[in-house]
Amino acid sequence: MTEQTWTVTGMTCQHCVASVTEEVGEVPGVREVAVDLASGALTVRSDAPVAPDAVRAAVEEAGYQLVG
Repeated sequence: MTEQTWTVTGMTCQHCVASVTEEVGEVPGVREVAVDLASGALTVRSDAPVAPDAVRAAVEEAGYQLVG
């Protein structure tokens, strides 16, 4: 299992966390998504590394920005 972590900006509440979790969870290969509202940390667990562009697109679809 692979674990990757990014930072998401613009989240202000649990609804934001749920939106990001839902969108990123639909990226092919993603098995688990954890989002920490306080730090903005987005942790993705998958069988193989997930393309950062796919994660970025999912986060932007939810209405937020991926840093880096």
